[in-house]
Amino acid sequence: MATSTETTTAFQFPPHYSFPPFFTLQPVATTRSSQLQSWSAFIQSYCRAHRIFSLSLIDALATPLFHNTTLSRQLSLRDAKAILAWMASPEGGQRAEFVNSGSKKKDEGEGGRVWVYWRRPEEWAQQLEEWVDRTGQKGVVLTLYEIVEGEASAREEFGGMDMELLRMSLGVCVKKGKAQIFSSGGEGEGVKFF
Repeated sequence: MATSTETTTAFQFPPHYSFPPFFTLQPVATTRSSQLQSWSAFIQSYCRAHRIFSLSLIDALATPLFHNTTLSRQLSLRDAKAILAWMASPEGGQRAEFVNSGSKKKDEGEGGRVWVYWRRPEEWAQQLEEWVDRTGQKGVVLTLYEIVEGEASAREEFGGMDMELLRMSLGVCVKKGKAQIFSSGGEGEGVKFF
C-alpha cells in the first residue's frame, strides 16, 4: 500500500464494518448495489484518512481496510476486485482505476495495483490551481517534489501525493491551458501555472 503520512486522529469505522455480511457481496441486486456504494464510500474515506493514493490489492486484503480481525471476517480477493471494478465504472463514479501492468489491458490480475480516487485527477487539478492562486505562485516554476513534499504544501491534501498521480493531475491542468510542465535533464520536473 502506498501511503505518505499517517493521520494523527483515529479513523472512525462505519457501523456496517461491524456487520459480518458486509464482508460478502450479496447476490440480490438492490442489496448488492447498496453494499457497493457503502464499500466505495468506506474505501474512499479510509484511504483519505490514511493518505493512501494507490494500493496493491493483494497486500491490502490483510489490512483493516478489508479485514475486520474482531469479527474474523475478511473480504475475498474476488469480492475486493468486484468492488474496485464497480468503483472504476461510471456507475461507481470512476473512483478507482486499475493500473496497467503491461501484461493485459487494464490489468485486474491477482494483487494488481489500483488507484483509489478519493479525489479524481481533475479534482486534484482544481485543488492545485486553487493552491497556486491562494499562495501567489502563478508564473513561478515549481518542482514536482516541492509541490508534494515542500513546506508550502505540507498542510494541503495533496501533500505527500504519489508522483504519478500528481503528473496525471497536472496533465489535466496542461490540457486546460492552466499549466506547462518542464523537464530539466535529469534534475527533476517542474511546472508553471498561468
